[in-house]
Amino acid sequence: MVSYIGLIRKERKSDFGVDIPDFPGCITAGKTLEEAREMAQEALEGHIQVGIENGDPIPEPSSLDKIMSDPDNQDAVAFLVHVAVAKPKAKRINITISETVLEEIDEYVRTHPGENRSQVLARGAQRLIVNSD
Repeated sequence: MVSYIGLIRKERKSDFGVDIPDFPGCITAGKTLEEAREMAQEALEGHIQVGIENGDPIPEPSSLDKIMSDPDNQDAVAFLVHVAVAKPKAKRINITISETVLEEIDEYVRTHPGENRSQVLARGAQRLIVNSD
């Protein structure tokens, strides 16, 4: 179980909005505080699952101090969103690949912090499979 910080915001005549700063674009809302909390957990679980399927790295939770130091978050109320992060088991394989393609992958990895060869290859294979239909 991992806990990320969610931020609740409420404007007059609106639902309770929630965003998860560690996952840009992960937003939801609820008519009540409880519904907003439940929707936040569901949204975050879905966001993480899609990330895992795409081979994206799942960030470590940020500290409350870091999140609340952002001036845009000063009007928000922080709460914890608990999710189970089940990463699929990795399997080591040997492959044969063109030296030129491998150099291109390595250049991409050098210019994109947090990426590695395996993630790039897995994401490329997944895109090929999805787009082959």
